[in-house]
Amino acid sequence: MKEYDVLIIGGGPIGIACALEAKKNGLRYVVLEKGCIANSLYNYPLNMTFFSTSDKLEIDGIPFISIKSKPQRAEALEYYRRIVTSNDLDLRLFEKVIDVCKAEGVFTVTSSKAVYKAAQVIVATGFYDIPNRIGVPGEDLPKVSHYYKDPHYYAGQKVVVVGASNSSVDAALEIYRKGGDVTMVVRGGEIGRRVKYWVKPDIENRIAEGSVQAYFLSAIKKITPGEVIIDTPEGEVVLENDFVLALTGYMPDFAFLRKIGVDLSVDGKYYPSYDPETMETNISGLYLAGVICGGMDTHLWFIENSRIHAKLIIRSILGDS
Repeated sequence: MKEYDVLIIGGGPIGIACALEAKKNGLRYVVLEKGCIANSLYNYPLNMTFFSTSDKLEIDGIPFISIKSKPQRAEALEYYRRIVTSNDLDLRLFEKVIDVCKAEGVFTVTSSKAVYKAAQVIVATGFYDIPNRIGVPGEDLPKVSHYYKDPHYYAGQKVVVVGASNSSVDAALEIYRKGGDVTMVVRGGEIGRRVKYWVKPDIENRIAEGSVQAYFLSAIKKITPGEVIIDTPEGEVVLENDFVLALTGYMPDFAFLRKIGVDLSVDGKYYPSYDPETMETNISGLYLAGVICGGMDTHLWFIENSRIHAKLIIRSILGDS
């Protein structure tokens, strides 16, 4: 069994940044990724445009050249894939980590394919795999999805989009422009304030002119094969419906963090315990990197402001001040 200085869980942008930093410093490392390279980005909507400019998505000073200042999904996938291949990074793809335990100062990491030994472990698994469920009858019907990929699929269909975040707004606008009949169901009283500034006026104008229907201060009560029943300030409304996109956000895998011993806050936010100077958790030698550090507040950390985690972690591992 080969032993490593660092084992990195997650092959997204921050996991890749950690691998680059480990390799530069001569550490024996390996990255285990349960899907493809940058798996979460791969599962983003096909036409998704980042809020950040391309220079803010760069890692290790490697230039990210995009056609426009704000790159799209395909450009980001190309960028991160080329970093992996051109630097010959050791990523083990489609290999899910099942357990991490520590004994006598060494971590044993069990994956779906092998068992590894490592002196340190970095968890950089993001948050895109577990959707926030709306918790209503009918949520598990085949017509309901918590992910959105491409608007063509919904052309000519009656689609309910739940939420008013960037993902919900993008889906509503794209489906409307491909001929879908779109209704938004929004728990709050307005479109989310963090929606991309060049998109927010577009959706507000489409709602104002009636091209996209929206029910604010409302919530889905029940989903049936042919209808969606919602509670609104004016009472119950029944909508004819073909598809529901419940784009209500996602969360880190808190069960996995608990399983491997990371302390989480008990305030409902589930903030993991870590030292912000080193990113080391309550378990010596176990580090967190990226969006997983924010608990339920997944908007706190993103590629742009968590790129620095790789350098903090490797500096701590090397014992540098």
